[in-house]
Amino acid sequence: MSAASHENRRPLKSRQWAVFQGAAAWLARIGVSPNAISLSSIAFAVAAGASFAATAKLESDLARRAAWTIAALFVQLRLYANLLDGLVAVEGGRGSPVGDLYNEVPDRVADTAILLGAGYAAGSSPALGAAASIVAVFTAYCRALGASLGGGQVFIGPMAKPQRMALITAIAFFYAFTPRAWQAPLLNRLHPIELALWAIVIGGLITAFRRLKRTARHLTS
Repeated sequence: MSAASHENRRPLKSRQWAVFQGAAAWLARIGVSPNAISLSSIAFAVAAGASFAATAKLESDLARRAAWTIAALFVQLRLYANLLDGLVAVEGGRGSPVGDLYNEVPDRVADTAILLGAGYAAGSSPALGAAASIVAVFTAYCRALGASLGGGQVFIGPMAKPQRMALITAIAFFYAFTPRAWQAPLLNRLHPIELALWAIVIGGLITAFRRLKRTARHLTS
């Protein structure tokens, strides 16, 4: 992101953690640009999506569990990249005029890659993955629209990026480490990952409505 936009960053307590501050300082010291870190989030997200999709192809239970675990770890690496690019740009003083583009566009690609991949995971639904990815992009659009109309960046949920990524990470670890009997469809209908994607779709629509409502209140005040 650009240094000028740092006041509109998503409020994250983890930004103050020493481990992330140290990592950002090291990256800035060795000359890694925040834009490159932003782009790396796409690679992590594509790897996560591919790992999700691989769970439907692997025959070995151990291999499937490994793929679920790898997917969860790459989702978290995507989030760490999102955190570090801002730290390097602002605290490291390496922001650029096009930083906002690198901050926003890779995020939308990353959301889509992860959620589409989750739609092709074992026991999941491609249509649900596509719906979740569309809703995720729409919630981001509602936030950006509010900012463009002078209402500031509105990061409220219940399914903002951190919440939907936390949920998709949790469901991946659930499949990786719980007994197979726990992973059966509820009432012989929806698998746990389908329930998670439904939560992202419904929660995302609520999030979009709340953000648009906040923007409308700003415009009429």
